[in-house]
Amino acid sequence: MNLLLLSPKHWRSLNMLLTKIITQYVYKLLEEKCKLRKEVIPVDASDGEPTSFIYMSSDALTNPSKLLILIQGSGVVRAGQWARRLIINQDLNSGTQIPFIERAMEDGYGVMVLNPNENFFEVEKPAKISPIPSPTEPSDEPAEKRERKDNKEGKKKKEFYEKYRNPQKETETERIPIRGSASSEEHVLYVWDYFVSKALAKNVFIVAHSYGGLSFVELMNQREIQVKNKVCAVALTDSSHNIWLQDTSKGTQDWMHQCCQNWVSSPEPLDTPLDSMLPDCPRFSAGTERHELTSWISFKSIFKFFSEALKAKEDEEQEENSNTVTTRSSSHKNKHQDL
Repeated sequence: MNLLLLSPKHWRSLNMLLTKIITQYVYKLLEEKCKLRKEVIPVDASDGEPTSFIYMSSDALTNPSKLLILIQGSGVVRAGQWARRLIINQDLNSGTQIPFIERAMEDGYGVMVLNPNENFFEVEKPAKISPIPSPTEPSDEPAEKRERKDNKEGKKKKEFYEKYRNPQKETETERIPIRGSASSEEHVLYVWDYFVSKALAKNVFIVAHSYGGLSFVELMNQREIQVKNKVCAVALTDSSHNIWLQDTSKGTQDWMHQCCQNWVSSPEPLDTPLDSMLPDCPRFSAGTERHELTSWISFKSIFKFFSEALKAKEDEEQEENSNTVTTRSSSHKNKHQDL
């Protein structure tokens, strides 16, 4: 088959088929290679209700130390994917989240893979079949005009019978929103409320790409105190968030400046500090000008950032505990001397 001769309609069909094949293959890898399990949402879905799902490691809710959450960008990509284009044209490492999952598990993290673009269930509407035109009575029209009219009506009849034989040409679809996941922002909030907030992990880490960064900032707007108490560090990759348009609080902006970093597309070498256009989080070069590659090229830098953030938090807690012990000891000593 000469692909150059395909019509736009056939190109769309081929593209949809390829998307389904890639999606199912990545799901298979998540389940068989990474040993993740599906968790259906909404958690209380009734029979026949449209549902979505996320992927979790077996210790995602029980790991007492660390939990990694992965949030992709918008578009056709589904759970476990960063960019379909990279999967097709480059490799699975750059286009999927599998390297992040494997590295996280090696480092002792529990893992949650979100699915923010699975927003609705699509069903086919019944085909609309037009009535067969009734035969017309003879008229006094000129023969040439009547012949043209008959040819036109004959063409309509032919088109009708073609549609009748191939009803898929007439099918239309209806989109039914998935409760709790009708949008990326809604999905992230739902997963936080029903899973992340109940996880035992003392330190939550998030990697959010592109629109996933915007969804994370919306989560901050809705659950600011909870996020600050539970999240240790956030790595954004070419995030599309905007603190002004999303109306974030001063407290959120200050927290993001301290606990988030954004690796953005840039011709500068990887990790080169860049001017921040907004007063939220520090920006660094992702070492590539290709938007879809920013997560993969920043891979090692992200885990280094997480490791340093965790060490800094542990050192701070240790110092606070030490000061508390010293203060108590001093207070006890002074009390003894008074006696």
